[in-house]
Amino acid sequence: MKILLAVDGSDYTKRMISYLGAHRDLWVKGHAFTVLHVVLPVPHRAAAFAGLEIVRAYYEDDAGVVLDPVTAQLAEQGIKAEFVHKVGHPADEIASCAESGRFDLLVMGSHGVGALKNLVLGSVATKVLAKCAVPVLLVR
Repeated sequence: MKILLAVDGSDYTKRMISYLGAHRDLWVKGHAFTVLHVVLPVPHRAAAFAGLEIVRAYYEDDAGVVLDPVTAQLAEQGIKAEFVHKVGHPADEIASCAESGRFDLLVMGSHGVGALKNLVLGSVATKVLAKCAVPVLLVR
């Protein structure tokens, strides 16, 4: 089974990875994992002012801040994965990647790093559920 793990570095990302590790008989053996992090785009005027190289470096740094700890946590859980980062709106990119990559399952935390953590479901998770035809497992 091809499984896409959408991560943002939040506590819910950590919980999701812990969940996979705790249920390794179900989720780890025989599955191919891809980890996706979506970096929000720099506004066009700011990007034009800063220049292409600075913007690219920003995207790489932002992805590293999220993906480096995720890489370590996955290694602790014994989960091998491919890592990808994209630039765009998280819900759009996650749903698009899940479908275009022909993943069998998308796993993500129910909430992210946004300010409205007390809602029943995070706004990105809600939008992904609305846009994505791939089955989604949300971990609280």
